[in-house]
Amino acid sequence: MTSTATRRQEVSLADAQFARVADEGSARHPHLTALLGASGPNAARDLADAVHLLCHLYGRHPGLIDLALAGCSVGPAREWLAEASDHYERERLYLVRLASAVGPLPSTPGAAQTEAALQSQRHAVETLARSERRGCALGAATALLADWAAIRPLLDRAAARSGVETPLPSLPGEASIARVIAAAVDTASSERALSFGAEQLLLQHRALFDLLEARATARAD
Repeated sequence: MTSTATRRQEVSLADAQFARVADEGSARHPHLTALLGASGPNAARDLADAVHLLCHLYGRHPGLIDLALAGCSVGPAREWLAEASDHYERERLYLVRLASAVGPLPSTPGAAQTEAALQSQRHAVETLARSERRGCALGAATALLADWAAIRPLLDRAAARSGVETPLPSLPGEASIARVIAAAVDTASSERALSFGAEQLLLQHRALFDLLEARATARAD
């Protein structure tokens, strides 16, 4: 009975994380949908804007996963973060190549406000990654990888328009994420920290797409 209850708890924690990403992540943002389907005269600039702002947030090294790994003690979470860091480095380099290929950041009113917002978001992401609450950094890292499934098609669309080769996705999938959550989140406090880290990371993603939407509107006016 104990084994069955434990398995159910493991499944519920992972399922809750995936449901959180589905409900609060980038896939639900209307501007991401607009970017994926855009074909008008502003499409190239809007895609370039998205690539540049994503690169500002995730194109630098060390990134969220690297910082989380640096502060993680020995155990299943550290082993998973080490593997995830290696795989995410390929995505980071892809993002950097794209930022170079799509051309300069589109001129947009409110550049100073954009810079301030991006700095604030990057600080928030780094704070989550460096959190000393056990489970918080893992929550943010697993949410990032799960939400990247919605963001990657945007990068691939920009790559197709700019002639950049699209690498095959290689990030840890849901099964891998579920296993590390089951292995590393074993107390009520670590479960709360996992949820908090994920919620705050997804909040930054929604804010980023809010910013992109506002910038696209400002350029169109």
